[in-house]
Amino acid sequence: MALLPPAEAERQIDALIFARTAEGDHDAKMRRVADALELVGDPQHSLRAVHVTGTNGKTSTSRMIESLLRAHGLRTGLFTSPHLTTFRERIQIDGQPLPLDALARLWERILPAINAVDERSVAAGGPCMSFFEVLTVLGMCAYEEAGVDVAVVEVGIGGARDATNVVHGEVAVLTPMAEDHSDYFVGGITGVATEKSGIIKRGALVVSATQPLIAEEIIRDAAALQGAQLRWEGLHHDVLSRDADPAGQVVALRTLSGTHEDILVPLHGDFQAQNALVALAATEAALELRGMELDSEAVARGFAGATSPGRLEVIAAEPTIVVDAAHNPHGVTALAGSLGETFGFESVVGVVAVLSDKDGDGILAGLQPVVDHVVVTQTSSPRATPVDELAAAAIAVWGPEHVSVAASVAEALDLATAMATARDGECGVLVAGSITLVAEARRLVQRVHEAEVAHEAPRRLADTGESSAESVPA
Repeated sequence: MALLPPAEAERQIDALIFARTAEGDHDAKMRRVADALELVGDPQHSLRAVHVTGTNGKTSTSRMIESLLRAHGLRTGLFTSPHLTTFRERIQIDGQPLPLDALARLWERILPAINAVDERSVAAGGPCMSFFEVLTVLGMCAYEEAGVDVAVVEVGIGGARDATNVVHGEVAVLTPMAEDHSDYFVGGITGVATEKSGIIKRGALVVSATQPLIAEEIIRDAAALQGAQLRWEGLHHDVLSRDADPAGQVVALRTLSGTHEDILVPLHGDFQAQNALVALAATEAALELRGMELDSEAVARGFAGATSPGRLEVIAAEPTIVVDAAHNPHGVTALAGSLGETFGFESVVGVVAVLSDKDGDGILAGLQPVVDHVVVTQTSSPRATPVDELAAAAIAVWGPEHVSVAASVAEALDLATAMATARDGECGVLVAGSITLVAEARRLVQRVHEAEVAHEAPRRLADTGESSAESVPA
């Protein structure tokens, strides 16, 4: 593998990883990851980690924590999911996707361990390691090899049984919790909170957003059991103010160290102000454990450099196409509340696809107040809700005259943009309902943009009176 060109090596490794099934046999997945890591020297034991869970806001919060820590001079690792372009986005070093040369080298290191655990599991009647389990092993090895000062690790699903729970998070971060993944969490919000509080380790500092009352009680009990110290939104940290800004929003945040005013957070929506607050409080906790303090200039730099692809992100203009990875009712409610403040569209055409294990009815109902006409479709994911089934649910919400059906994401985007262009006034296109939908939409729009650039290049040269031959240096 190492002798292949880097891009070809990446393609082959990508195919080998994602040919594996999604996670199953959840009760044993952490053991499989631990077994594989043991075979490569237990790199996770050398890591100092910030572990992040919650129902919504995990990725944005993780990305802001990483950016803030890096702005304070620390070498960082960031483990998030899913990815939008390359799977190396899931495993970042100092704010950049895992380098290609490191990927090939690390793959050679972990593959024998992965194969050994696969053989052992299958012999015992279990499954091979899932793609997320393999990525977790890869990430832990990458952060050890890079010698990061801190790894910011976002859970895949839940917490207690998640593959990432092999790390000892000295800071445990809990973003807002709500009901989700009903096939995984038993008992509604009680089950969600019980599972997610499982990332709290002995002696950890726990930083939490505001939670439902029952979740708060469960978190308190879990922290007490582990001798962990709790820091709550509303008690230890607060959003004091926020003002919308064309570049995002300007916020004032209070943490234990004091008030931090006039901070530009280049992300839209009131939920991102809450995510920024939790990120700053978590960064403060991580620095405290290193004998460091928040520095106002570093805080400003860290937030200024924070990004969250796929979250209220504009991917095209004329008409404006906004993608958002909201994929449950809680996230859609936050999206709907922020769309008008951020963009001020007179009307909106939605493109919606939902995965079958999600609350499709709740997602559609949450979008109805801000979407005038919806184009339903399905992604290439094997878990995608069939488009006819989603269309029937959408008709029940909007009525048949406000629902269109497209067999693919490409067709849905074409139809939605044509409808938005034909409407009077400022009409936007909103793509939401599934992370896989957002990823496909971004790739499609990028390909169109690249094709347009390639088509325009000869004309631009002609307009300047140059030939392609003349423009090449001798």
